[in-house]
Amino acid sequence: MSLFADRELAWMIGGILVFLSIASLIAWVLKGRARSESAQATVANLVARIRAWWAMVVVFGIAIATGGYGSLVMFAIVSFLAMREFMTLLPTRRADHRAMVWTFFLFLPAQYFFVAIGWYGMFALLIPVYAYLLLPSVQVLAGDTEDFLARTSRLQWVLMICVFCVSHAPALQMLDIPGYAGQGAKLLLFLVVVTQISDVLQYTVGKLFGKRKAVPTVSPNKTVEGYLGGGGLAVLIGTALWWATPFAPWQAALLSLVIVLAGIAGGLVMSAVKRDRQVKDFGTLIAGHGGVLDRIDSLCFSAPLFFHLTRFFFT
Repeated sequence: MSLFADRELAWMIGGILVFLSIASLIAWVLKGRARSESAQATVANLVARIRAWWAMVVVFGIAIATGGYGSLVMFAIVSFLAMREFMTLLPTRRADHRAMVWTFFLFLPAQYFFVAIGWYGMFALLIPVYAYLLLPSVQVLAGDTEDFLARTSRLQWVLMICVFCVSHAPALQMLDIPGYAGQGAKLLLFLVVVTQISDVLQYTVGKLFGKRKAVPTVSPNKTVEGYLGGGGLAVLIGTALWWATPFAPWQAALLSLVIVLAGIAGGLVMSAVKRDRQVKDFGTLIAGHGGVLDRIDSLCFSAPLFFHLTRFFFT
């Protein structure tokens, strides 16, 4: 559905723009008042986040305005970039190259093609079944058994996270929900808003009130107060957006809670991956704020859960 033809969608986009404008103003004020090095570093991180959000909103708005296929192409590009970032951190051997080509140029486009034509059976099984079986079969033909299990597992996991999980976000637009036909873009926006606002509020609340480290060996900057306070506020915001969804307020609250909890898990898991690879960020595409995968780590976990719960209970 076009951004300009749906008043509720336009209100959602407008609310995001107002929120970012206020956040930008606050960041500008804080930047002028920050004196200590730690305060300046915190404000600089906040400014980088806000710039990244502005860029994402512009790209996302263009994708929605061009219709369902526009957002589908956008997420396919996101999957490609995220997978490329992930792959560069992993040790590979010459025997893996053919399977990597299959991953980028066969399974990625095929996955989004099946989403585009609405073939749920293939969309849901292509990667967890066919790719999982075919990729190690391709790798084994190279005859290199050194570290074989780890190599195949890494490739399968990258494909699962960066393509299969991410593709569930635009797939929301293919759901046939009674009384909600052609409005999947609002479901997609609901998912992205709750996921991203949860990250923002967890960071903000954690910086303001955080005292107890949640999992310091994995993500030392995340606090219990940030998770509870920021996550709770994100659930309230998701509940307040029930009017743009096919959900009742209590249903929007429960699904927002699932999105928040899944996003927290995604952030921690991907932080553990970065710790394992001994890097701070997955990439450098977003100036001052890492790569694409750093921005969608929470979405990788929240998208499939939200999609399947919505499909099971509302279609």
